[in-house]
Amino acid sequence: MATYAKIINGLTDLGIHKMPEYLDTYIELVSKGEKSFSVALEELIEIEQKNNQIRAENACVKTAAFPFLKTMDDFEFDFQLGINKKELLELNRMGFLDKKENILFVGSSGVGKTHLATAIGITCARSRVSTYFVSFESLITQLKKALMENRLESRLKFFAKYKLLIIDEIGYMPIDQDSAYLFFQLIAKRYERNSTIITTNTPFSKWGEIFGSPTLANAVLDRLFHHSQIVSIKGPSYRLREKRAFFESQAEE
Repeated sequence: MATYAKIINGLTDLGIHKMPEYLDTYIELVSKGEKSFSVALEELIEIEQKNNQIRAENACVKTAAFPFLKTMDDFEFDFQLGINKKELLELNRMGFLDKKENILFVGSSGVGKTHLATAIGITCARSRVSTYFVSFESLITQLKKALMENRLESRLKFFAKYKLLIIDEIGYMPIDQDSAYLFFQLIAKRYERNSTIITTNTPFSKWGEIFGSPTLANAVLDRLFHHSQIVSIKGPSYRLREKRAFFESQAEE
């Protein structure tokens, strides 16, 4: 028993977490002659490697700061018939990353833009691609704060370094021209280096109103459009459907 305890403690000290859970089972299989020692050891190593992979994937997903965990499998394509499912599944295969392409989701509130952006992001994060999710409002707040504290360059580098940056909800609030220029600086840093996913409820023709400057808006869009795939979603709102279902259930009661 002392030897067994020493083995367990040794595995733990080496950072081997999953193998001890299966050790008793494999010891019994070997003692009964149902598995050779080498086969048992090989399978235990595979168990540990798979566990390490899952832990690494989960760590990448956690670091990405997604607002929720929803994948492409969770999306109701049957409800949002205006979406090309084949196109979305192809985007979810991550080929756009190698091409340094951007994905721009545009559509009214509640049609599933954030869900789809997050789903693609989760696929990338689980594939160990450096990914980060941030709302447009939070992004601008962070950049303005960094500017005031004389650390803008380091904050721009933070957001620019990710192979995939997801910026959610552009258009829900107008920004001043100083903020617009900060955003332009970030997009310029990422241009043709890494991929960006944007969600917006505002047609691109009206981005000049968001940024307070048609010139800055065009400069941002020029860089986003150059290598991009635009997904325009025209359909019903999931949120309104849920509210309608809630009120109908209340009425029935």
